[in-house]
Amino acid sequence: MAAPAAPTDDARPRTYVVRTLGCQMNVHDSEHMAGMLEQAGYTRASAEDEAASRADVVVINTCAVRENAATRLYGNLGQLASVKAARPGMQIAVGGCLAQKDRGTIVEKAPWVDVVFGTHNLDALPVLLERARHNEAAQVEIAESLQVFPSTLPTKRESVYAGWVSISVGCNNTCTFCIVPHLRGKERDRRPGEVLAEVGALVEAGAIEVTLLGQNVNSYGVEFGDRGAFAKLLRACGTIDGLERVRFTSPHPAAFTDDVIAAMAETPNVMPQLHMPLQSGSDRILRAMRRSYRSERFLGILDRVRAVMPDAAITTDVIVGFPGETEEDFAETLRVVEASRFSSAFMFQYSPRPGTPAATMDGQLPKEVVQERFERLQALQERIAGEEAARQVGRTLDVLVGEGSGRKDGATHRVTGRAPDNRLVHLALPTDVVLAVPDDAGAPEAGDPRLADDLDARLPRPGDVVTVEVTRAAPHHLIADSALAGGTFAVRRTRSGDAWARRERARLGGEDEHGHGHGGGAPAGPVVLGLPTVRA
Repeated sequence: MAAPAAPTDDARPRTYVVRTLGCQMNVHDSEHMAGMLEQAGYTRASAEDEAASRADVVVINTCAVRENAATRLYGNLGQLASVKAARPGMQIAVGGCLAQKDRGTIVEKAPWVDVVFGTHNLDALPVLLERARHNEAAQVEIAESLQVFPSTLPTKRESVYAGWVSISVGCNNTCTFCIVPHLRGKERDRRPGEVLAEVGALVEAGAIEVTLLGQNVNSYGVEFGDRGAFAKLLRACGTIDGLERVRFTSPHPAAFTDDVIAAMAETPNVMPQLHMPLQSGSDRILRAMRRSYRSERFLGILDRVRAVMPDAAITTDVIVGFPGETEEDFAETLRVVEASRFSSAFMFQYSPRPGTPAATMDGQLPKEVVQERFERLQALQERIAGEEAARQVGRTLDVLVGEGSGRKDGATHRVTGRAPDNRLVHLALPTDVVLAVPDDAGAPEAGDPRLADDLDARLPRPGDVVTVEVTRAAPHHLIADSALAGGTFAVRRTRSGDAWARRERARLGGEDEHGHGHGGGAPAGPVVLGLPTVRA
């Protein structure tokens, strides 16, 4: 059923903003929500209105994994209550994992919420908003199983040079600390042709980087009977002309196979980066977590990856203080982290998640014990990350420039991007290059030198690639000031940079959405995709 057209106020389309709390899956789900709203006639609020919560519709896409998920949600809702009271007709919608989990209690705690919808019925958002307006009553609709595969929904991409592509949704694992399978359901896989068609459409629209998403990408293909499907999918991505960087997240150590390692090593556009969740280095705790691998298997995977990709940057997740964890168990985690040499790690203090088996286990640890162990692990990983980053000094890297900037970029005459291994790089521009001065919200303004017809060949745009030499390193970023000493510095224009410039010129009114007036090419603006078609 087609979504209803967005109502208008004073002959103007209603505006929206989507706030995302959570993981990459949530970020991509938010792109679907934005795409559906725009298809229904809503327009995104300006950066100023978004910052002040002055949109006509505010959607909060929630997470249920972190301990503070509910606190963050109700903090957001509390802030919006007074805004809504002063804005007749404003609507607030809550979706995502916490909405799936808490259902009607959200409206009980925050009766000013208009719509609550779950992870299985993203497509219902525009209809529920209109129904809530018409009925003047909150609408709560939570589906128990997937109604529409999210990737078939319209998608408003936040970036023109990089995009997320879901290969599956849901998870078949039963980790005792995780509520995701309960909230997102059993794994459902997309067919490879659909995935590749969406990747191809992104590339045609200007993207040069794609990240394949799944709760467990290694199990991709089991649903349609091909256990080698993920490795084949990586190799197929290597045949897409114009696709320069392929990443994926997240694999599961128990299902990580050598054919995937070979595909990574032998497919030039698959980046030398791997996120491999450890969770614990103790085999006893891994059993309690129902993680079906042990520490030696985990370390063996890293050894095999580095044997064929010596420069791979490997990142991880670690939980500290799982129920029953002893000092000896924690020492095993320190041992495995030391041996793994992670470039970075997402470290979490265990907190009980209602609805998970671990929440009712014996041996819940005192907060002060967990905090002390967390600080020791953090100090160890900080040292390792610094040592691993220092090994990058002197290397020449191709950095894909991003839209965001470092806090000090303006003062230091630098721009920020990502190396092939996904490390953050702050790179200096030649001192006589005129830097862009964005507005308060970070968006380009009229007169931005990156949008000039006589663009300085040494000034990169978001989506362009700059070749530089790393001159300094810190645990969480690299510095490449080679341009200041007459060293390596070369800007390569890309289709992505062209697409970014067209989008920004269109936003500023300098050309239409197809780039007329500044040459043809990929369509401007965030990419809106419906159901991709499969090419012959």
